[in-house]
Amino acid sequence: MTCAIVGLGLMGGSFALATKSYFEKIIGIDHNETHQKQALSLGLVDEVSNLDGAIEADVIVLAIPIRGIINVLKEISCYNLKKDTLIIDFGSTKETIINECPKNIRKNLVASHPMAGTEYSGPEAAIADLYKNKVMVVCNIEDSGEEQVKKAFDIYKFLEMKIKIMDASEHDRHAAFISHMPHIVSFSIANSVLKQEDKEHIVALAAGGFRDMSRLAKSNPHMWRDIFKENKKNLLDSIDDFKSELEKAKEMIEEERWDELFEWMKMGNKLHKIM
Repeated sequence: MTCAIVGLGLMGGSFALATKSYFEKIIGIDHNETHQKQALSLGLVDEVSNLDGAIEADVIVLAIPIRGIINVLKEISCYNLKKDTLIIDFGSTKETIINECPKNIRKNLVASHPMAGTEYSGPEAAIADLYKNKVMVVCNIEDSGEEQVKKAFDIYKFLEMKIKIMDASEHDRHAAFISHMPHIVSFSIANSVLKQEDKEHIVALAAGGFRDMSRLAKSNPHMWRDIFKENKKNLLDSIDDFKSELEKAKEMIEEERWDELFEWMKMGNKLHKIM
């Protein structure tokens, strides 16, 4: 099989590295010429092309921002696509992508979201085992073709991923709480510290806790702006819930209700017992 990967950053590049022995040929597509050159020099892909050169591939992977995925799906729908072609998208929200996917290629699409990543971007950030032992969420599987689903699952099993089937709207709500809201919190922590502390004190005093909490603030703002925009309602709901917990903690500290605060923190400890 041949595979065309649209988007040669962390996700697309890591997928290419991990599937080098699975596909006979990997074609890379990226509007960024620097990314094209890096992907070739790093051996992530066998050649670079444009979308025209990828249509004949057996598998097309869309590892680009959400709006880009939708635009490419619309573009692909105008081609005479092979009936058994598999299209995989790695969008961080699923409902919009599924709803806007052209009907004539809906069966080709297996809407997926790999629960994997780092705060880094670009082809040089690619990691061969990024997907290993991670969860791949697959949404609205009943609208995908049986052959395409089997082909996608075979790839995910080759990557040693755990497959979780979910409804798209359910996925987007959960992703807001578990992924999107923590990014907003991390950006908020980074900005609040930058407004209050000078560079010298940040460098001198920042320890493990601050580094862990602010790590996500290194993430690509362009990508995350698009994710927040697409999942606006769910994100706002998750922010409201987070604000409520923060206000509760503030109130307990103000009123010196230390025993209650202790129990509140103990409740939070339970999260890592189920992770």
